Amino acid sequence: MISVLFAVLTAFSNGGASVFQRRAAQKVPDNEAMRLSLLGHLLRQPVWLAGIGLVIVAAVCQAVALATGPIAVVQPIFVIELPATLLLAGFVMRVGVPRPVWYGVAAVTIGLALGMASAAPVGGVDLVRGTAWIPALVVTAVFEAGLIAGALGTRGNARAAMLGLAAACGYALTAALMKDAMARLDSGGWGALLTAWQLYATAAAGVGALFLLQNALQAGSLVAVQPMLTLGDALISITYGVALFDERVRTGWWLLPQLAGVALIAVGCVVLARSPLASGSQEPSPRVK
Repeated sequence: MISVLFAVLTAFSNGGASVFQRRAAQKVPDNEAMRLSLLGHLLRQPVWLAGIGLVIVAAVCQAVALATGPIAVVQPIFVIELPATLLLAGFVMRVGVPRPVWYGVAAVTIGLALGMASAAPVGGVDLVRGTAWIPALVVTAVFEAGLIAGALGTRGNARAAMLGLAAACGYALTAALMKDAMARLDSGGWGALLTAWQLYATAAAGVGALFLLQNALQAGSLVAVQPMLTLGDALISITYGVALFDERVRTGWWLLPQLAGVALIAVGCVVLARSPLASGSQEPSPRVK
């Protein structure tokens, strides 16, 4: 299934981007938090630019995935972004991957498979109907405002977690807008795409989410940011898929294996978050000569 393949490619590209962007954000002074000058500091760092390159690759892969599959199928696959991030971090830092990380990877992977198989997202429309975007955008704005206000009132990993969730919501919104915009390309050609407000809203939401993510990474550790980013994106995207695109997931007793899958993912994320690779406390090993 092409949408699944490109969703996996998106997750690995975003994982690599997180590793590079985290390394760059650690070098930014604390007094630059929540300021546009933060981006000025980052733009002067080649490692951050490499991360942005991977963000662009991820965006292209995500567009293909969303154009060929339901958002409730594509976005939850991104939970593998956290394992991908840590495995890539081990490679970049030239350290061995601890056994608990592999346990966490297994838990997340099995949880994702169980959750997706039991939810079995199907159906849906490609275009958002009528004025359905209005209440969705209002609710999103209120949710984002609450998270940002809460983040500004705290520091450290608590701020990082809230900003990570806010970024996740922004990325989920970006995906929903992107899917709607790509559907207009299919139905009306380039003219319909270029005149659709969803295209420009996609860019605005993506930039906003990126700004929130940079501040989340600057505020605290990857432990706090990545689980909120990964799980938040998946769950909020499913909500957008059901509310805006009329996608359907199984309910009733199927909720039990779905919750079991979510629990496995959550346990896997906790295990992965406790890894030295996630906290950044593990130093690179010397090169083997």
